[in-house]
Amino acid sequence: MSPIVIIGTGLAGYTVAREFRKLDSTTPLRLLSRDEAPFYSKPVLSNAYAQKKTASQIALNTAREMGAQLHAVISPNIRVTAIDTQGHSIQAGDERIAYSKLVLAIGADPIRIPLEGDAAEAVLSVNDLADYARLRAAAEGARRVSIMGAGLIGCEFANDLRGAGFEVDVIDPAPQPLGRLLPPQAAVFLRTALENIGVRFHFGTTVKSVARGANNLDVTLADGSRLPSDVVLSAIGLKPRIELGASAGISVNRGIVTDGFLKTSAEDVYALGDCAEVAGHNLPFVMPIMQAARALVKTLAGTPTAVLYPAMPVLVKTPACPTVVCPPPPGVDGKWEETVSADGVRALFRDHSGQLRGFALVGATTKDKQALVKDIPPLLG
Repeated sequence: MSPIVIIGTGLAGYTVAREFRKLDSTTPLRLLSRDEAPFYSKPVLSNAYAQKKTASQIALNTAREMGAQLHAVISPNIRVTAIDTQGHSIQAGDERIAYSKLVLAIGADPIRIPLEGDAAEAVLSVNDLADYARLRAAAEGARRVSIMGAGLIGCEFANDLRGAGFEVDVIDPAPQPLGRLLPPQAAVFLRTALENIGVRFHFGTTVKSVARGANNLDVTLADGSRLPSDVVLSAIGLKPRIELGASAGISVNRGIVTDGFLKTSAEDVYALGDCAEVAGHNLPFVMPIMQAARALVKTLAGTPTAVLYPAMPVLVKTPACPTVVCPPPPGVDGKWEETVSADGVRALFRDHSGQLRGFALVGATTKDKQALVKDIPPLLG
């Protein structure tokens, strides 16, 4: 019997395997990973430095341990180069592997923008445990860190690295932090809180070049200003890995296209997580991945089940300013209503009918999260 094959051992891949084993203890499972396949919580990476956690301390289980727990064959350090959807097989290194069903949980890559300067290649990004280890090594003995991007990950790293004692500059072309998640007054509150702990923001500009100086890196911005830095970290977003699917003739758009059952255009091939565009939505957060995995395993076990996305608040890990965002669905017309107080901002997004479709809570108002979640209709299902 050909196994169910899962490509990817991040949160999506391992969650599918774990949840599937709750329903089926005998069907063969095989997981393939392009890295060492440790099990760890990826969201921890952006707030681990101040806690002095090393990469080995973040890893909870090895591939061998996960294989034993899941009664699965886990193959680390192997790249899948082709999918034969007609023959129900994949090519991984020199091995051709047959599958009964295939799950693509291959994640996303950091977006890289072209930079001038002889140190452009020294710009780091943190997308997995190995990347985090490289950041820790580069930051050894460093004092100044420049972060490209003031989105969720950029702000989390800014808070974390500032808490670890680094001087931190954050550069973003937008006029505010969390430009895609927060309305204006909520963003001002977050910005002020991070500035109060020493984070320096540079909005309305971008990094033009990164060059090697005598003792550090010279970061030049598009507005002409220069920032001496020891480490430059890029946190400008992720791009779903669609190339493997596209080369196999599977429909792709912003991500690998699936329907509400996580099924791709190829028979017996499914996708979820950062790589997937589920019924038009690419939701690279923990809660959507968990919801998708729990639905998919029922389908894999023989009971077709559509994914249901209830209201899924995103916790922004900025201890200097507690922040929770439940983004409104893309394309929904409406407006933000912001209430500002001395200790926080409460922002509600309502559509034109008055229905609550999202919210942003900053500061002390995060206590209102549970009361608001129940009033938001599900996205799918």
